[in-house]
Amino acid sequence: MEELSVTKFREYLRIKTVHPEPDYEKAIDFLVEYGKDLGLEVKLVQPLEPKFAVVLMKWPGKNPNLPSILLNSHTDVVPVYEEHWKHDAFAAIKDDNGDIYGRGTQDMKCVGVQYLEAIRELMKQGVQLERDVYISFLPDEEIGGKKGMEEFMKTEDFKSINLGLALDEGLAHPGNKYSVFYGERSPWWIRVKCKGNPGHGSQFIENNAGEKIRRMINFLLDFREKEKLKLKNAESCIMLGDVTTVNLTQLEGGLAYNIVPAELVATFDLRVALTVDFEAFEQQLKDWCKAAGDDVTYEFIHKVKKGATTCTEDTNPWWVAFTTAVKKLGMEISVEIFPAATDSRMLRQEGYQAIGFSPMRNTPILLHDHNEFLNEKIFLEGIQAYCSIIPELANLPEF
Repeated sequence: MEELSVTKFREYLRIKTVHPEPDYEKAIDFLVEYGKDLGLEVKLVQPLEPKFAVVLMKWPGKNPNLPSILLNSHTDVVPVYEEHWKHDAFAAIKDDNGDIYGRGTQDMKCVGVQYLEAIRELMKQGVQLERDVYISFLPDEEIGGKKGMEEFMKTEDFKSINLGLALDEGLAHPGNKYSVFYGERSPWWIRVKCKGNPGHGSQFIENNAGEKIRRMINFLLDFREKEKLKLKNAESCIMLGDVTTVNLTQLEGGLAYNIVPAELVATFDLRVALTVDFEAFEQQLKDWCKAAGDDVTYEFIHKVKKGATTCTEDTNPWWVAFTTAVKKLGMEISVEIFPAATDSRMLRQEGYQAIGFSPMRNTPILLHDHNEFLNEKIFLEGIQAYCSIIPELANLPEF
């Protein structure tokens, strides 16, 4: 007989909240019913149109005057290349090994269900917490969070939470430990436009867009290689989140096979490390454009300023409480900068404390990848992790 929590997880995975047209309405209905079944207070917060509603649940504590705990997750998932998947990415197939396949198994429908199932277990044990615990399910995280966390934080509902600490998504760890994140690199999505002389494809056209875009690609990918080698040759203390990654993600331009185009465009996804001087790095981009030739420009599609971090010293009671709970599980942690971007960055930027954590050990990192999966036993183990973490945080005395 399958555990109820696993059944709920697989049901959630089958809801196609996949971009570009996520079925948020079905996810909202599922979550509202889920929360009410657990006896939680459930509210829809609608800063925008109803389909972008935030599902906000509350487990009241004994002392509502204390700053609360927020357990945050997002409902949306990224698209898939169906031809590369072993199983239907939205069928939540469980194989004989207990591996559950589906988009969102790691990023991050697992965590949303683990929050709720841990609360179910704690309630069954008769646990009463000192602080209020809120559970939020947000849209739009995978495309920047502008219609999700950004709008939610402007509402009176968010402000009334009186937030002390937020937990949000992390990453799987391929080894026998948990990854814990206290900050994030900054996403810079850059569109480089190169203009040049057009002409017939049989000629050596001078000052053409192709030469210029080649130079820009070389500048950026040469920098990428240096950062890659820095990571490869570094001591074990250097992680992916400590270097800047660059990837060429789109190429646009051209009218016909035999016409030299007047304009070519390349788009790059950069994740800028916190150790980088952001002003100097942007100046480097300008210098590369100038060196590539006339009429070479760039624009930001998305630019996040240098992010704030959560203190990981023993002077931070929240950090001590969190790590104490994990140690009670007998687990080692790897403290890292998150290499991508989550809703946590917006919280930290406004001065709130946030920890990124997804309890998935001995699991390959497959977010946004083909054949994303999570093993059933690891999923169930994660529920027990939150059964330790939630009370440790929510019973933290006033400080």
